[in-house]
Amino acid sequence: MLFRAFYALPKSIVGPDGNPVNALLGAANLILREVADHDPRAVVLCFGPDAASYRTELYPAYHAERPQMPDELSPQWADARPFFEAFGWTVAASESLEADDLLGTYARLEEAADGRALLMTGDRDMFQCASERTTVLYVRTGGKGAEHVTPEEVQRRYGVEPRLVPDFIALRGDPSDGLPGAKGVGPKTAAELLRKHGSLEAVLDEAIRERRPALRGALLEGREELLVFKEIATLRDAKVKRPPDAPTDWLGAAKAARKRGMKKLAERLEGRPG
Repeated sequence: MLFRAFYALPKSIVGPDGNPVNALLGAANLILREVADHDPRAVVLCFGPDAASYRTELYPAYHAERPQMPDELSPQWADARPFFEAFGWTVAASESLEADDLLGTYARLEEAADGRALLMTGDRDMFQCASERTTVLYVRTGGKGAEHVTPEEVQRRYGVEPRLVPDFIALRGDPSDGLPGAKGVGPKTAAELLRKHGSLEAVLDEAIRERRPALRGALLEGREELLVFKEIATLRDAKVKRPPDAPTDWLGAAKAARKRGMKKLAERLEGRPG
């Protein structure tokens, strides 16, 4: 959300010290819109390394082409915890796992407690978490708010159920993560294979019987690498605890916004009932 806001809003939006606050302001607005729509019992913001070390050890090209953090974003990133904690929100961070792993773990904890979870993200890898109790709020460009991605929507988009999203990514590939997938396999073929066999492992076990020579060769030759891709795409347990109820602190948020020169945001927050 911070990266998205940084590139969406002008760097001329600055705080009292003259440094940009566009990422913090934009991210806050994105999150506040969903908070207003859904009134969650708690909000957790997740941080982690861009690429978990175990993933780059499995496949060095993972995230290798991601751009470095811009200089103007670094101070805002460092200020994110105190800024968002002033809203009464939990900021969770991991040094070894990525933010997606934390998000997925929080969703599973909420489901286990018979709650419902909303995962706000711009990463389609998180579609694997969609369930009857977890909805992915997929952030799009524009002013319409996040798109609600349910299990039915994942099936419509990919042709497979959410639990098979890591298998699908492994076969199809994911250029944004640096994963090439199986040679010559696109989304339609990936979905077809998974619907027929039920998992990546089963697809690979039956590859010798594949009648299309090029596809058979791609699956047989790429077996070990494809299994690595699935492991990379599969979320890991971040060992976090389910957060307690924590309503948004509108006046605390307003104070934090005003301190950073976000006058209009502060006024909106101060005008909230309660």
